[in-house]
Amino acid sequence: MVYQTINPTTNELIKTYPNHTDADIEAALTAAHKLYKSSWSQGPIQARLEILERLADLIDSRADELAKICVQEMGKLISDARDEVWIIAEIARFYAREAEGFLAPIKIESALGEAWIQHQPLGVMMVVEPWNFPYYQLMRVFAPNFAAGNPVLAKHASIVPHCASVFEGLVNEAGAPKGAWANLFITSSQVSDIIADDRVVGAAMTGSEGAGAAIATQAAKHLKKSTLEMGGNDVFIVLDDADMDKAIKDGVFSRLHISGQECICAKRFVLHEKIAGEFLDGFTKAMAAVKIGDPMEEDTRLGPLSSAGASAGLAKQVQRAVDAGATLHLGGKPINRSGNFFEPTILTNVTRDNPAYFEEFFGPVAQIYVAKNDDEIVELANDSRFGLAGALFSKNIERAKTLASRIETGAIWINTFASTAPELPFGGVKRSGYGRELSHLGIKEFVNQKLVVVGEAA
Repeated sequence: MVYQTINPTTNELIKTYPNHTDADIEAALTAAHKLYKSSWSQGPIQARLEILERLADLIDSRADELAKICVQEMGKLISDARDEVWIIAEIARFYAREAEGFLAPIKIESALGEAWIQHQPLGVMMVVEPWNFPYYQLMRVFAPNFAAGNPVLAKHASIVPHCASVFEGLVNEAGAPKGAWANLFITSSQVSDIIADDRVVGAAMTGSEGAGAAIATQAAKHLKKSTLEMGGNDVFIVLDDADMDKAIKDGVFSRLHISGQECICAKRFVLHEKIAGEFLDGFTKAMAAVKIGDPMEEDTRLGPLSSAGASAGLAKQVQRAVDAGATLHLGGKPINRSGNFFEPTILTNVTRDNPAYFEEFFGPVAQIYVAKNDDEIVELANDSRFGLAGALFSKNIERAKTLASRIETGAIWINTFASTAPELPFGGVKRSGYGRELSHLGIKEFVNQKLVVVGEAA
């Protein structure tokens, strides 16, 4: 596996990074396990939380620099890159200020005596993360595990090694001890070997179904816990009483956010038949009008895909859908210019026997479905292998809440697009994975929730 920075706006190779050796891995494992066994992990939490506060301040002080690195390496719009840098600082602060409360002992009333749950670190974690949010994905696993006392070994995506290196540098500069976080440029087989190592207690991954299945299998084989987030085919529901202008605006933003390369962005648009024509007309005009160009320019609204391979793969996926009977309503192909730009695309008439019906399109491709009533909307929404998030638009909030409770996803957003915040749990159901990150739920995924009971003295 080659780790390279290639600017997706120009396809210029910037730098190639050397892979870590087995000896490097052993050194990282040794340092991590030693740290776990030390007073840093087993002792008071305050020292760890102070480092998280310093990390947040450090990120804020270097926000512009970090955002530009992200744009150069994976093509994210500069405004979105700034947002990502801001949110990782907020995640670090959130756990710095809330983790002690989250991990405080919980008293249990019991006839057997004084009883409580105490939270303790489990040990060294192995995490595998994707490229689309190159800082956020790392902070999502680092901050809660660091606060809890779990050292982390991380394999980042091969196309964002600069972001991975910079993140490690920030953690170290903030004062994290040796072994708390190690960035490893390694292969999938080396990841598998690390999970099997007795010093590692669990694994977390965000990425493809194939990678998730491999990591879950290896973790299960060695009786270790795992959490997985494997993408989504998120539904964007527009009811007949929705604010149409808002639904169209939010729909376009959600489908094109990060050039459509986001797990929780809108992908399947399920429209009530009474407003389907109106929505599709407005949505088509808005999609066709977005400014495509250099992601460093402030008014650009659609940048490149992350790699040449991503663009070529998306083009094949769209063509396969059309060959299977879908109608190409808009766009459908790479743009003839330097870089990995792809036209805003809309597919209609996608039937259930079309492979596109169940696929995730990781790019600016929207699918349009029309339903007759609320029951049919729910049926369409739930007829998916995935279940990460979704959005639902209606002026009748009670109606929207009722429908939201019937939709099989890890999260649902009413009258807004799916997004993230440190206090909100993130994760899905079905093939979108299991477990939660962020919030009070995320920090408890990899801690020992130990029961202590004190009986009467003899």
